[in-house]
Amino acid sequence: MDSPIWMDSSTSEQCRHLEEAVGGAEELANITGSRAYERFTGNQIAKVYHEKPEIYSQTERISLVSSFAASLFLGDYAPIDYSDGSGMNLLNIYDKDWSKKCLDACAPNLKEKLGSPVPSSSILGPISSYYVQRYGFSPDCNIVSFTGDNPASLAGMTLQQNDIAVSLGTSDTLFLWIQEPKPSLEGHVFCNPVHPQDFMALLCYKNGSLMREKMKDGCSCGSWELFSQLLRSTSPGNKGNIGFYFEAVEITPQAGGVHRFNGDKPEVSGFPKDVEIRALIEGQFMAKRIHAERLGYKIKPETRILATGGASRNKDVLQVLSDVFNAPVFTIDTANSACLGSAYRAAHG
Repeated sequence: MDSPIWMDSSTSEQCRHLEEAVGGAEELANITGSRAYERFTGNQIAKVYHEKPEIYSQTERISLVSSFAASLFLGDYAPIDYSDGSGMNLLNIYDKDWSKKCLDACAPNLKEKLGSPVPSSSILGPISSYYVQRYGFSPDCNIVSFTGDNPASLAGMTLQQNDIAVSLGTSDTLFLWIQEPKPSLEGHVFCNPVHPQDFMALLCYKNGSLMREKMKDGCSCGSWELFSQLLRSTSPGNKGNIGFYFEAVEITPQAGGVHRFNGDKPEVSGFPKDVEIRALIEGQFMAKRIHAERLGYKIKPETRILATGGASRNKDVLQVLSDVFNAPVFTIDTANSACLGSAYRAAHG
């Protein structure tokens, strides 16, 4: 059978059933760190169980891509780690174990098929003798738990407590290191792959640089230099003018369209070009701060913002980011950050 990918959206029925079984979307988020998502493993398992029960009954072990890859090096079934396991709608992120209510809502005997989850820094055992004999690995080489790409990226970007990483690409993504999470219907909370007692939060925004590019073309004749000049010409706070620009239906929040507001009218039809540009940039970053704080993030004097992605080359955009979060911004090169984070985790495992 074909394996689904992260873009799969065929399990809406299973998502509704899971949320109903545990007492609603908010309760599911309180347990697993996220409301039900179609791409999450628990809902995909439920679909297989209901549509192809013979395949499910014959399945001895269910792995994530990360634990399956670790199994190849280990020569045995590798357990799922806490951090990648947080993205399944099955793990209680506080107890660090599978939620019985969630398991029962998805499929029978699921706990046995998943095995017990382990800390992300666990040493699973020595490398398989096959790799020693075939490729010359040292027999003393140990295998550390594999994890997912997003948790590995947090390690690769060397985030510390109170840090924020902001990827300003085609879509925008926030990585947060938090200690007292408040899961909500927006965003995700995972077990932290670096510090087992802490958590990481992830917020994704579809209308990132695509919207900034459109604004550049429409308000500054396609010139980033003029875009920055117009942005600098307006003052922080934009005299109360703010906008929310969703060219595509947004992920966080689920909304669409263009909405402009000022202090005098509930909603206005348009702004001057310089005001429009600042309204977009401030609105994007204000939304990120609000959503981050809703998930339990607290800005502290030692907070740093680590920015990457195409828009991180624009110092005027970064100045707005710094103003909104009231924290210094540093740019970082995170090419292949997930691979780098995996190497760091192996070195310190």
